[in-house]
Amino acid sequence: MIRSPLRFTTLCAGLLLSASALALSLGDLTQKDATGGLKDALTQGAQIAVRQLGTPGGFSNNPDVRIELPGNLGKAAKAMKMFGKGEQVQALEDSMNKAAEAAVPQAQAILVDAVKKMTVADAKGILGGGNDSATQYLNQSSRELIRAKFLPIVKQATDKVGVAQKYNNFAGQAAALGVLDAKNANVESYVTEQALDGLFEMIAKQEQSIRENPAAAATSLAKKVFGAL
Repeated sequence: MIRSPLRFTTLCAGLLLSASALALSLGDLTQKDATGGLKDALTQGAQIAVRQLGTPGGFSNNPDVRIELPGNLGKAAKAMKMFGKGEQVQALEDSMNKAAEAAVPQAQAILVDAVKKMTVADAKGILGGGNDSATQYLNQSSRELIRAKFLPIVKQATDKVGVAQKYNNFAGQAAALGVLDAKNANVESYVTEQALDGLFEMIAKQEQSIRENPAAAATSLAKKVFGAL
């Protein structure tokens, strides 16, 4: 049966209206929904990042976050490896990465707690901010607490390896001479900061993934919120 042009036009208009109704903007969401969806996505991203890094090889097998010796120490280490004298260097770098992998699981509870404490004002700033604004919120709100959790674990792990003491001696001298940043003169402090940087880098990647593909969000509310951005 052939439909009349009028009925066909009316049908098309109705479909277009239905489609536009499904395309939400942030303004269409309640503050409660917007905040809840963001919290869901942030919790998901933090948990995935911790799971990826807090396992054997989480740092050492990932070139984006692998921890190596810093500055001039790193240059010297590369030279030693080239001349076949890199066993100690390799042992130290392996121990640093293992220490970071052991410490990272301690971050999860702190990150989740920071997400729970997020206010509506925080959420509005994050949703209206840049592509890593959620990660920056977590970094600013939880980095100090995570650092305090990481340091003793990293110290315990690096103390088991004799070359860690050699790192501290060598790096301390290098810092005194001005050829190495003072914050890198202690192996546990250096590894802790590198572990923190790696953790927030991986969270940022999770945030970017959800922003680019809202369907990847774990909850329907997070899908709705990020789909409206």
